[in-house]
Amino acid sequence: MHLKIITHEKVVFDEDVDEIYTRGMDGEFGILKDHIPIMAALDIGVTKVKQNDELKCFTTMGGVLQFKDNECVILTTTAESGDDIDVARAEEALRRAKARLADNDAAIDAKRAEAAVARAIARLKATMNK
Repeated sequence: MHLKIITHEKVVFDEDVDEIYTRGMDGEFGILKDHIPIMAALDIGVTKVKQNDELKCFTTMGGVLQFKDNECVILTTTAESGDDIDVARAEEALRRAKARLADNDAAIDAKRAEAAVARAIARLKATMNK
């Protein structure tokens, strides 16, 4: 089956794969060859792809997944290969976002800070197979 991960700016991944695992708004799910057609809203998380017994991970920051006739397209605002993520930078972003949430005196947008935490965690999870 074929997978294409697309952002507004570029095609992040465009290759044949054996298995796809991702995080939808209702939880994690997987897709194998000849899966029934599906369209799903994606949550902030990691999309894992098995390709020739190798695991590849990508952050997918929301968006939508469509699968039909062994063609899968993920349209997302931001996607990164786990191999391209700077771990130290992601750890620092997580630390800053958690500090903003913990600061009771700060006038913060809690939803925005929670989303920053989720994005940083997704980036770190995507690097775990480095």
